[in-house]
Amino acid sequence: MIRISGRPLQEAGSLPLTRMEQSIVKAKENSPVTYYYPLKEALVYEMQMRSKIVKAANDLNASYARFAPFRESFSNPRYWIRTPNGGFRLRGNVQPADGIRDIFEHGEYYGFECSTAIMILFYKAVLDMIGDDEFNKYFQNLYLRDWHASNYLPLVITEDKNEAYLGDGVYFENPDFDPKGPEWRGENAIVMGPNLYFGHGIGLKSAEEIMAALNEKRKPNSTIEAFQADLVVHPDFEFLRNLSSDGNAVQAFSQQAWNPFVAQIGSQTTYYY
Repeated sequence: MIRISGRPLQEAGSLPLTRMEQSIVKAKENSPVTYYYPLKEALVYEMQMRSKIVKAANDLNASYARFAPFRESFSNPRYWIRTPNGGFRLRGNVQPADGIRDIFEHGEYYGFECSTAIMILFYKAVLDMIGDDEFNKYFQNLYLRDWHASNYLPLVITEDKNEAYLGDGVYFENPDFDPKGPEWRGENAIVMGPNLYFGHGIGLKSAEEIMAALNEKRKPNSTIEAFQADLVVHPDFEFLRNLSSDGNAVQAFSQQAWNPFVAQIGSQTTYYY
């Protein structure tokens, strides 16, 4: 169910949304979980962000960016400095928007883990949503690695795979992974459609195909098969909507020290880095 300012959503079909975005709204309306929005504009913003995440995933899949474990990751040295732990830190003379865009335009110069890919997709969607100027103000000193290195990009994390929608990040866990290949302990993926996911290094696959690929990377004599975990993650859409409508907030927040904190609301956790 969807509620706007405490009331059930009315005339969802009149919202300025694409067919795909309308399908997400319909799925949320049919959910036993109630989703609250302060305004219709907040709902529209989320749907548009979700579609941009899906588009970014398709674009990354079509690029020449390769999968590489953290120990072997690489990036375009013109834009990024590779850190010892396999992450990428933006060079001081590079605009954040240019750095993110280069990954999609010159993917052959990049190799990274699937968790890094999720963050790249989230950042690209935000860039496409708010534009270069605000993105460059807000995401100064950009650093890419995994979900726990998302400087100033708040993430909402829930634990109900049945409430994963287009554009959400999900996780397929492989508890008996072969220790010789620790990168196969799981696969981070983006929901792309009904039983369709994009996982960097695996591509566009069904849940069954992803789990089958992980099962091939288990340790000898394993008895525990891969499975889809309950974890679901996406950017804090409402935070970004408010941010993009207030340029002063962009400047003020980007100048804060990098001190992560966590907000817990019911079963929903928001991580701020």
